[in-house]
Amino acid sequence: MKVDIHKSWQPYLQPEFDKPYFKKLANFVKTEYKNGTCFPPENQIFNAFNQCPFNQVKVVIIGQDPYHGDGQANGLCFSVNDGVAHPPSLINIFKEIEQDLKIPYPKSGNLLRWANQGVLLLNATLTVRAHQAGSHQKKGWELFTNAVIKLISDSKEDVIFLLWGGFAKQKSKLIDKEKHCILESGHPSPLSANRGYWFGNKHFSKTNFLLKQKGNKTIAW
Repeated sequence: MKVDIHKSWQPYLQPEFDKPYFKKLANFVKTEYKNGTCFPPENQIFNAFNQCPFNQVKVVIIGQDPYHGDGQANGLCFSVNDGVAHPPSLINIFKEIEQDLKIPYPKSGNLLRWANQGVLLLNATLTVRAHQAGSHQKKGWELFTNAVIKLISDSKEDVIFLLWGGFAKQKSKLIDKEKHCILESGHPSPLSANRGYWFGNKHFSKTNFLLKQKGNKTIAW
């Protein structure tokens, strides 16, 4: 696996790339992509970092796994490529934005527009085997992405972390709550949303309020 990552991240993450676990992970991923279909495309594995340089990160959203269906994943959590049907969690994200901010439901599920405004859309596991959810978990990606979360916490200030669902909430222990803001809610998946744990969290208006308070530009969700 070629580590194709934006130069702004390199000085911070090079120590991780040099660790034995990451070299083992890179070999595993390289073999997986060589022997079968995996997602996202190999040149988009580090897309979250490439579309949101380190110095521009002001919001972090944490997902679990890339989508494992054909043509969906593009390296940004919860995001799908233009023209791809919106998965259920993304539909619920857009419905909450619609209610919260009174803006129309978007046609495209590609969240590149968020990444380019400083939203790091980070999956805990950056790759997956086609049609096999969770197939690349516990191979080393979680060690890497935990290090990324801790790096952001240690090296930056006033970042807003949106932790949706039990898996993402576990990451709060990596974040310095004195320096950063954490907003938590249920996951946008239908199972959680239909039980009342997602809708009405107003995370998008709250995020913009907090950004404005710190003199930062708000996100055009």
